[in-house]
Amino acid sequence: MDYEVQRCTRHCAASGRELREGEVFYSVLIHQDKEIARLDYAAETWTGPPGEAVVAWWKSQVPERAAQRAQMAPSDVLLEYFRDLEARGDRPDVLYVLALLLIRRRVFRLEDQQEIAPGESWLTLYCPRDESTHRVRDAAPGEARISEIETELAELLYATAH
Repeated sequence: MDYEVQRCTRHCAASGRELREGEVFYSVLIHQDKEIARLDYAAETWTGPPGEAVVAWWKSQVPERAAQRAQMAPSDVLLEYFRDLEARGDRPDVLYVLALLLIRRRVFRLEDQQEIAPGESWLTLYCPRDESTHRVRDAAPGEARISEIETELAELLYATAH
């Protein structure tokens, strides 16, 4: 099930005051009138998740408005990089992570996941942009490799916006 989660309101749900840049705050998602609502709380008003309708909660920090933000490359660039990796076939763990990113961006749609043998499964992905289908091996990277892949993708696919 997909939820649309609104951005930080920058106001404390308990006190009503505006949250300042760099300030620590807590966010909570709750069921409210058959929908999911987000409430943000200043750290000094946070007493824990409110009640039984809680879906999730987390601690965060109000971003600075003037801070440089990293922006990922457009989806077309990600898709082209995916196709290049897929054609080369030499980096299945990076291909798998990129496939998950493209699913998250709704460039790909997960059509099927098949377990071929114990510990070996494949994802079948559909791309509505060009009506193509892709099969990607579930090559989830290990702990040591995750950091390397994150760094590589950040260097290749992110740019700093001013």
